[in-house]
Amino acid sequence: MTLEERVARFARNVAAQTDAIRQGDARTGNRHARQYTAALQELRAQGDAGREALTVLLTHPRTDVRAMAAGFMLRYRTAEARAVLEAAAKEGGVGALDAIMTLRHWDNGTWALDPE
Repeated sequence: MTLEERVARFARNVAAQTDAIRQGDARTGNRHARQYTAALQELRAQGDAGREALTVLLTHPRTDVRAMAAGFMLRYRTAEARAVLEAAAKEGGVGALDAIMTLRHWDNGTWALDPE
């Protein structure tokens, strides 16, 4: 699987998880969370090349996808990721709470989404 395919898998499953949450379907949402987490781990295994591939999602049309990618990229692309998260936090919706909590953890030094 190429980096681009892994990035697409990540984005597709983040979006699908959000849709499942909106429909009250936690089981399906959890299945999609496992899928995007697996894609993320595969990207991380590629080091900075995998992280760089994920940067295309910082401009994804869906806020939830942008914010989720940004949360995992704070250490790698701090300024860009933070800007995406701050915008998502202001938009409201499902992704806003995640964006707010991610920024809070980043600011207080407890963020650990992408260990070195």
